[in-house]
Amino acid sequence: MTVRVENLGAPWEHDYGYVQALRRGDTIYVSGQLSHDGADLVAPAPVDESGAVTDFSAMGDQLRRTYVNAEELLKRFGASLDDVVEEVVYVLDVDAAMAVAGEVRKAAYRREDPQVASTIVGVARLAFPRQLVEVKFVAKVPGTTTA
Repeated sequence: MTVRVENLGAPWEHDYGYVQALRRGDTIYVSGQLSHDGADLVAPAPVDESGAVTDFSAMGDQLRRTYVNAEELLKRFGASLDDVVEEVVYVLDVDAAMAVAGEVRKAAYRREDPQVASTIVGVARLAFPRQLVEVKFVAKVPGTTTA
């Protein structure tokens, strides 16, 4: 079975050694997405001198950009967020995420009842100190080709 991969050109793709998304058969696996535009974090959270986040109010902005990046990757496979069947949302602060996630997710999926299995998980740290959220996606698309 042929595997097709896509990247966004972020420096950590090479540094860490992974692809942003891959399609195998009718399934697209999207690595954990975050709020970046190339090498720059979008809406970075403020941190104190020890690197701890001091304000979680950028959660909504980071989550919105995360869905934009996922949509861009899915589009490269001829898919969209409409094809997502599962997502896992990793956050530093569950309360801050729950305060904005419903509105952001509904807008991203363009439905009041997004048709996606979703899990939200609170974590101690993400890849970057100013990062508040990361979302992993699995999408199913018709057919078994990788074109």
